[in-house]
This record gives sequence, structure tokens and C-alpha cells, in this order.
Amino acid sequence: MEKKEVKSRAERYLNGKATEKEKAMLEAWYLERGEDAVDIPQERIRAMQEEIFQKLPGNGGRKFPTGILLAAAAIAVIMVSLIPEVVFHQRDLVVQHVTHDIPPGGNRAVLTLSNGQKIDLSHAANGSVAVQQGTRVLKNRAGQIVYDDGAEPEAKGQAGENTITTPVGGTWQLNLPDGTRVWLNNSSSLTYPSHFRGQPERTVILTGEAYFEVAKDKRHPFIVKSEGQEVKVLGTHFDINAFPNEQVVRTTLLEGLVTVSAADIKVTQKLIPGDQSQLQGGNLKLTRVNVEQVMAWKNGYFRFDNTPIEQVMRELARWYDIDVHFDGPLPTEKLNGRISRSKNISKVLSALEATKTVHFKVEERRVTVMK
Repeated sequence: MEKKEVKSRAERYLNGKATEKEKAMLEAWYLERGEDAVDIPQERIRAMQEEIFQKLPGNGGRKFPTGILLAAAAIAVIMVSLIPEVVFHQRDLVVQHVTHDIPPGGNRAVLTLSNGQKIDLSHAANGSVAVQQGTRVLKNRAGQIVYDDGAEPEAKGQAGENTITTPVGGTWQLNLPDGTRVWLNNSSSLTYPSHFRGQPERTVILTGEAYFEVAKDKRHPFIVKSEGQEVKVLGTHFDINAFPNEQVVRTTLLEGLVTVSAADIKVTQKLIPGDQSQLQGGNLKLTRVNVEQVMAWKNGYFRFDNTPIEQVMRELARWYDIDVHFDGPLPTEKLNGRISRSKNISKVLSALEATKTVHFKVEERRVTVMK
């Protein structure tokens, strides 16, 4: 049986609605796979079993037949494996030693023009921000940066290099001179020309993570250069995760077609929607992924799918501008679930603590992770 089917049968059992056949299948599943079905400490399973015993139909303090014990064990295993997904939405615990709470990140970025001028976009007024090489840079009412190519058609000159940089805990959205829309994640930067006129290709350079909705132009391919790779498209939607402190560079396609080339090994992969290329240590491989998880950051969520706690904490560090320290060995359990990025860090850490895999101590902007 699949995990969802086991969960459904477990819930029916707890509600006293399971048939004898369903009970037998639940018991058989446990005997076949049992506690090896999930990577969870045995003490957690035992604790859940004790809780399940109190909910089983007909519980009156009597001795249970073997079949009911097996069913309870099966329910315990499957329910414990699902706790991280459920708890992110329902539990609200108190993280110990919080000296002050830490708010989430927001829209913050700095634009560096070709002449070296830096503009703090968070505090810039709406309207014209700059004019360079015939292109006007505007901040619209939504707070996005828009390039109006051709605003000064009489102006001449070679395109200058612009860079937009988001700090830890900052994000920004912009429209490039060709109409391509970009969502830049925290701790990231994008370098691009002030206009694409007269250029055979539309090339940009990314550090960190960004989601692109590329304006279609068959005559001028759109190229994104990032950590050790090059992504080439004509018009499509995709996400690139290339943070310097992550071991893997991930490119995920949502719509259209892209090719990903690894610079050092001269290997190219073609992606279709739902594909993700993963570049690590000179190896470029292709895999299918949950696109909703990949795009969670853009949609305002943290979403974890069998994610190691160390990776989870790196994501939190980039968003909340915290220093993360581990007290003792890293927990081996992996987390599943979703929680809003708009919550203060205490809410997020409480949700993680509710999984019973980790505990936290917060002092100023230092977060210590304990098992």
C-alpha cells in the first residue's frame, strides 16, 4: 500500500469504521515493512503507539489481541511519518530562551548603475530612478523596477552593466529591458546590460536564486550564467538556485524548453517542464521534482520535502539574517511541510520543534540547534 492509503485506513481504524479486510491489510503492511518504512527514531514510534492505544475502539484498559497491537503499531508508524506535514499548520509551541523575536525579510534591494552609482530601491520614490544609454529606469507603484527601453531614442551608446542585489532577508522583482520578468530571492544578485539593442544574445549573470519569465524572441536567445553553468532559452519560465553556500546548482523548468550546459565538463541537458538539472562536483544530472516546492519561496512559503535540517537552517539563515550553530551532531531526520515566510522566526522554529526532531535556543540573532 502507498503511504496515503495506509493513512486513510489508519484513520478509518481510529474512527471505528475499518472493515475486517482493511484491518488485516493494515496489519500485513506493518509486518511486511513496519518500522523500516520511515526513518524515525524508535522512541518516537513507541510514544505514538501509547497515544494510539488510548484511541483504539473498545479500549477499556484490557489486554489487546495481537492483531490490534499490530494495527496500532502500523498507525503509529504512518502517523509519526506524517507529523511534520501536519504540525506546520496546527502546532504553536514556545521556543525557549528567545531574548527577542526576529521579523521576516521583505522587499529590499540595491541597484548599482554602470557609472557605479548605488540606489537603495527600498527608499527610492516611485517614478524615474535613472536614465542611461537611452533607457529609463523606473520604480512603479508595485515597487518593481522596470526598464523602459527606447524612452530616449535619440540617445546613443553601448549598453552599461547594471546589478541588482538583495541582502540577507531581501527580495525584489524587476522587468528587464526586453520585457523579461525576474523575481530575485534573498542573498542574490543579477547583472545585466542596461539595454539589449544590437546584441545577438540576451545574457545575464546570476548569483543566488531567481525565477525568470523570459520574453519570447527567437532571434535573440536568453542566457543565464551562474555557478559553473549556462542556461539557454528562447522564451520560458524557470528557476535557478545557485547560492554559493549550497553544494548543488539547481535549474527547474516550469514552462517551455531550456538547455543547461556545465562549463567544466562540456555536458548539456535539455529540460522539459517538471525537470530539474542538478550540477554538483562536475556531475550534471536530471531529475523530476515537485515544482510547488521549488517555487514556494516566490509564493511566500518555506516548503520542505524530505529536507535535511542543515539545509532547512540555511534557508532560514538567508531569510531571517541569523547565525546558525549546531550543538552536537546534526539530527539525521528529514522534514516535510510548509509554513509562511511572513511569520516571525519564533513561529517557524516552534513549528520545527513540534516535529520532536530538534530544539532551538535563540539569543539575539544567534540560533543554536539542539537534538
